Amino acid sequence: MSEGTEGERTAYRIVVVCTGNICRSPMAEWLLREALDDAGLGDGAVVSSAGTSAEESGNPMDTRTAAVMRRNGHADGGWDAHRAQRFTASDFADLDLVLAADRGHERALHRLAPSEEDRAKVRLIRSFDPASTAADDLDMADPWWGDDEAFDQTYAEVRAALPGIVEHVRASLARMGE
Repeated sequence: MSEGTEGERTAYRIVVVCTGNICRSPMAEWLLREALDDAGLGDGAVVSSAGTSAEESGNPMDTRTAAVMRRNGHADGGWDAHRAQRFTASDFADLDLVLAADRGHERALHRLAPSEEDRAKVRLIRSFDPASTAADDLDMADPWWGDDEAFDQTYAEVRAALPGIVEHVRASLARMGE
């Protein structure tokens, strides 16, 4: 969590987590950054991404992730600089919201969480999409194993969750300002 000169929180900190931090989480990171900027909340929130595995650490975002973003009209806001990193238990201390791509990641993050307070920070990305919640379809399939269609599906799932995440961040920032 970012702090001001007198220990005051200055930003709401979010991390998006998938397995290797090369497909789902960087896609959601960049889309969420754009959505927060579009909502006028970009200055109040910091978004990053990580993976539950170190297997891809140091690797760039999957080229198919960048391709689906480009196909949908998004400008490269620094995607080339992305390097996969692993989420660790110590990361919880600096975060307000941890967005997991699927229930497997959610379980892994709960195991890593040092406290109940930290476990409460973990939410599934698709839990912010009312249609996914109503259908109890909260897992996001890993597109790495698929083709362009799989990446298109991931893109659509992230996009559907963005309005709910933005509203959650808006409400959280309002509470921080009280």
